[in-house]
Amino acid sequence: MYERSRTVVRSAVCMIEEFKVEVGLHQGSALSPFLFAIVMDQLSEEVRQEPPWTMMFADDIVICSESREQVEENLERWRFALERRGMKVSRSKTEYVCMNEREGSGTVRLQGEEVKKVQEFKYLGSTVQSNGECGKEVKKRVQAGWNGWRKVSGVLCDRKISARIKGKVYRTVVRPAMLYGLETMSLRKRQESKLEVAEMKMLRSDKRLSEIMQKGEYLRIQVESGGCSGFQYKFFVDAVKKEDDRVFEQNGIGVIVDEESLEFVKGATLDFSQELIRSSFQVLRNPQAEHGCSCGSSFSVKV
Repeated sequence: MYERSRTVVRSAVCMIEEFKVEVGLHQGSALSPFLFAIVMDQLSEEVRQEPPWTMMFADDIVICSESREQVEENLERWRFALERRGMKVSRSKTEYVCMNEREGSGTVRLQGEEVKKVQEFKYLGSTVQSNGECGKEVKKRVQAGWNGWRKVSGVLCDRKISARIKGKVYRTVVRPAMLYGLETMSLRKRQESKLEVAEMKMLRSDKRLSEIMQKGEYLRIQVESGGCSGFQYKFFVDAVKKEDDRVFEQNGIGVIVDEESLEFVKGATLDFSQELIRSSFQVLRNPQAEHGCSCGSSFSVKV
């Protein structure tokens, strides 16, 4: 299949003359990754363990063990199995991380050379932290969402494009970028709030909500204990309407509030605020609140 194969490279100015492929797999071939996976499976058959103790993606390998000694032993077995067949384990790119480590002493070595210890590393696009947290990954997901938003902002802000198309673009480009890999992580409330705040800033206004929200989705207002004044407002998009929810609609936009939260916001006004440093939804002129914080999301209740 690869005998006497030739290829060309196309650049911005021209296409170079074809040349013979002598090393590696043919780039762009649908069979190349399949053939590479077959070779790697054969090379690692003797040392490969079942997931999650061994995980492979192309030439990136994750080895999990319960102790440093086991990691060193398994790493040496992998090195021997690969290098005796002509492959090479990169010493500079090999790293290790200890999850929830209690004692900071000890090292991992590969052929007498100390392996670099890190507090986090990235695998398959997700950041794994040594303390088991996922705050940095959430931060990166939010940034990825904004990057996706900027790429399609010309489409989302074009009045000539229908709201249905804009919604599909948002759900195809922006939302998956923000949620990639997070379904496998245990998020805390503050991390969920970061994602919600980021999405609400992207939506910008009730007009943007009408363009992006799917049919049957609502803007939910929820009051929770906390914040610097005792209670705080939470805003997020929700497609589930519960039995105790009250629905308020205007200009085709639906807002839902549960009965418990309604007691704290009855008679208030919902508005969208655009400032130099932030853009967000805010509850204004709330007759149930005695005074609020300067952040606009926290308040104390009238007694």
